[in-house]
Amino acid sequence: MEEYEQALERNLQHLHERVHSGQYWPKPVRRTYIPKGDGGRRPLGIPALEDKIVQGAVAEVLNAVYEADFLGFSHGFRPRRSPHSALAALERAVMTQRVNWVLDLDIRTFFDSVDHGWLVRMLGHRIADPRVLRLIERWLKAGILESGRWEPVEVGTPQGSGISPLLANVFLHYVVDLWVHHWRRHQAAGQIIVCRYADDLAIGCQQEEDGKQLLAALRDRLKQFGLAVHEGKTRLIEFGRFAAERRAAAGQRRPETFNFLGFTHYCSKTRNGKFVVKRKTQAKRLVRKLKAIREDMLDRMHTPVREQHRWLRQVLRGHYQYYGVIFNYRALRMFKDCVVRLRRKMLGKRSQKGHVTWASFNRLLTAFPLPEPVIQQAWHR
Repeated sequence: MEEYEQALERNLQHLHERVHSGQYWPKPVRRTYIPKGDGGRRPLGIPALEDKIVQGAVAEVLNAVYEADFLGFSHGFRPRRSPHSALAALERAVMTQRVNWVLDLDIRTFFDSVDHGWLVRMLGHRIADPRVLRLIERWLKAGILESGRWEPVEVGTPQGSGISPLLANVFLHYVVDLWVHHWRRHQAAGQIIVCRYADDLAIGCQQEEDGKQLLAALRDRLKQFGLAVHEGKTRLIEFGRFAAERRAAAGQRRPETFNFLGFTHYCSKTRNGKFVVKRKTQAKRLVRKLKAIREDMLDRMHTPVREQHRWLRQVLRGHYQYYGVIFNYRALRMFKDCVVRLRRKMLGKRSQKGHVTWASFNRLLTAFPLPEPVIQQAWHR
């Protein structure tokens, strides 16, 4: 980037000319992996610098086109939308609509399974410029570079590239969103609410039979486009205000919980006895994050304490920023307490004595305090 910036105007002009003349050819995407919560590895793609520039420009243009088409329950990778907007919409729908069942659905390895032929055909419905379609096809066919070896790619769009989120949204818009919207209007016997963020889908149903039929029909629908439901992460559970009331009247335990966007959703009551959907940090996410912090602490064990403190403050603030929702303070407090204990343990490894007393550690915390848990979400009830 520094080399490219030294002659930025000339480099951008040359890139512009190559794009419009058809002489621009993207480079292969470098493949890397990050650990997943289930023990597997998630593949990520790192595109070359010029590919990032062109993809960002094309994505900006296409976003303006498709924002007029995307449905309201789609929240992933869209302007002025976020995981928090998806969570708020789902919470509002469950608490105000006739939701008795929740279908928690996940698409298996979605980004690695996108069919290129179908995707280009879908883009052709709204994009008439053959140059844009040619660019996208070249990105899809550029292949991956893994361990210094080039490999062709027939399906999938690499996570990490600037155009990938938009292409994923377009694909799911035609495959899932429009189809589910049509199904709930013409096939469902009761009310259906939908909330989607990328390949994570939460669907609320008034009737259990609608949920079962929708899941079966959606399996067939996805199969037509080379996709499949992740059976281990997909289930239909009884959930919602009316479900909680019926189970309580029958002497049964409260409804099951479901996970969505890193939070475990569960039915509860306010102090006034009113039904409310509460959320807490998903246990697997919490454990995975603490393991990652522990590994980072080991790598930073011999760096100056001031630098460690600056890094830990950023980690805690980032965690609070995402997970600081109402009713989740206890999980935030537990997270900070675990981080504090990890830090004391790592500081002990630096010492020749092999441990740091709580008295000396508390003095260190006084000199280098860590931020307290904060609820970021405003109360709008």
